[in-house]
Amino acid sequence: MKITFHGAAQTVTGSQHLIEVNGSRFLLDCGLFQGARKDTYERNLNFKYDVKTVQTLVLSHAHTDHGGNIPNLFKNGFKGIITTTQASRDLAEYLILDSAHIQESDAEFVNKKRAKRGEPPIKPIYNQQDAQAALKNFRTVTYDQKFEVVPGVVAEFFDAGHILGSSITVMDIEDKGRKIRFAFSGDLGRKETPILRDPTLIHDIDYLIMESTYGDKNHKSREEAQSQLRKIVGEAVERGGKIIIPSFAVGRAQELIYSLHFMMESGALPKFPIYVDSPLAVNVSKVFRKHSEIQDQTAREFADEMRTDVLNFPEVSYVASVDESKAINDKKGPMVIISASGMAETGRVLHHLRNNIENPKTTVLIVSWQAPDTLGRRFVEKAPKVKIFGEEYKVNAHVEVISGYSAHADQSGLTEWATHLKGRLKKVFLVHGEPEPANALAEKLRASGIPEVHYPKMGESAEL
Repeated sequence: MKITFHGAAQTVTGSQHLIEVNGSRFLLDCGLFQGARKDTYERNLNFKYDVKTVQTLVLSHAHTDHGGNIPNLFKNGFKGIITTTQASRDLAEYLILDSAHIQESDAEFVNKKRAKRGEPPIKPIYNQQDAQAALKNFRTVTYDQKFEVVPGVVAEFFDAGHILGSSITVMDIEDKGRKIRFAFSGDLGRKETPILRDPTLIHDIDYLIMESTYGDKNHKSREEAQSQLRKIVGEAVERGGKIIIPSFAVGRAQELIYSLHFMMESGALPKFPIYVDSPLAVNVSKVFRKHSEIQDQTAREFADEMRTDVLNFPEVSYVASVDESKAINDKKGPMVIISASGMAETGRVLHHLRNNIENPKTTVLIVSWQAPDTLGRRFVEKAPKVKIFGEEYKVNAHVEVISGYSAHADQSGLTEWATHLKGRLKKVFLVHGEPEPANALAEKLRASGIPEVHYPKMGESAEL
């Protein structure tokens, strides 16, 4: 059995691992790499192996850095089946089509600049037609349901607790007379995340590919984040202003909606309007509502008590059209506006910020990590002025930051989950992490009694 690490190796994004066993080849994930524009385009466009020789793909979850390059596989001749959970398939439909739209828009933008320089145009990595072709080849299975990947490989999904439908993949492999029990963590979530169940503890594994995103730090507690949310929103409501929250469409937006609903029903916050103004977040929330069967017990009990959907209640409005979005600007606060993008770089949130940021009653609430050189990072750094659509605005709004909402397990969570496997576990391969967190986690795992921990390079292969 051979593993080759074609993505998320000594970096965080672009999860893609090629497995060769018994004369067959299959992929674990096929995500988009995210980085500098030129490097990103070339890396995502070109595969380092013959796509036509790959029989099938197993998808851990629907996030773009894990499944966003699947349409490009089909564009290059892949004809296999993608196996995932039903919730991941439903999320992937929106995320892959959205990604295709972004690929087309980005290519159009770049080509305008290239035309001015007399350079030939580039093509999008894939388009809407490629995305539609990929979506026709999905097969879904439930958690704890065994399925054949290729001859000699039987797999089973367990809940990873990262986003709705996210999976830990466990495979029983017969290879040249040997029996190997192999696992891929995908992205692991945190305990006691609202709506989602805790990551499943698995057993009796020989080899493991494991994420290491936050291998060097521990998050602030979920309770502290909830307490901050209650305090910040409560004070903003008293001022009568709008609370604008740039938010990622998958997971973060739904957690915020649920938390605000719970706080209003418990009396911790007064009732006020909530507007979810992001077409992708609106569609993702539909998927969350559809799959209540895999939500955690607390969410299901809350829904039974309220006799309503935890994400669909009188105070929340899901904004679909541009005209509805514009109309929010004419409404007076207090209200919460949850809108994409998560780093305030694109999308409708920019219009809400532009129209409200100079009002001292407004609150801008940052609830996720902000990359350098983004508008969201400038808010975190308390910049007195910011540019939006090329125009400068004075930041008179209150700017607040809550840092306890990560959907990834932290160092303690990763270590606890992995050390549950020690004994039979022979080797761990750490992926989906930058060098510093990965190396810190490797030290923790070795100290806990796991005999061999390796941090593979991009394109490196390992024989088991």
